[in-house]
Amino acid sequence: MKYCSNCSATVELIIPEGDSLPRYVCGTCNIIHYQNPKMVVGCIPEWEDKILLCKRAIEPRKGWWTLPAGFMENNETLAQAAARETLEEANARVEIGDLYAVYSLPHISQVYVIFRAKLLDLDFKPGIESLEVKLLAEPEIPWEEMAFKVIHDPLKQYFKERNQGVFSLHVGVIDKSQNPA
Repeated sequence: MKYCSNCSATVELIIPEGDSLPRYVCGTCNIIHYQNPKMVVGCIPEWEDKILLCKRAIEPRKGWWTLPAGFMENNETLAQAAARETLEEANARVEIGDLYAVYSLPHISQVYVIFRAKLLDLDFKPGIESLEVKLLAEPEIPWEEMAFKVIHDPLKQYFKERNQGVFSLHVGVIDKSQNPA
């Protein structure tokens, strides 16, 4: 960051009084520009014994498979973000269910939130960010072509728990050494 979004003056990276971390601070209007992690929200859309996956049409990891997910927007809830992203990426309507997983990715300043969801109908098709969307049963999942560890691991856990008939909430950290993208 070079310029203040409030007054356009040059900012400095300093530790403000009473703080413990460097922040961009405007010396003219004294605004502190906090930079916080971005929320990525998505879901596991379920239909009978299958889930809906999207093949990415954008980088990073273009051509790899993922769950419908994306950045949360201002003025929406987590559930609204998950439903919106599913509609945008797969033109699919879902009923958002229980929170399933929350993963911190500190190396890229993101937090992933994944819900279980019920696909409301079979009227889906690729959105602008997807090359292809498919309903897949567990044996059909292209595990070696999954775009991100933060999607791969919860999905593996989901199938294991679904087979056991009990779902739990998962919270964890994925660091740079664990994430290929």
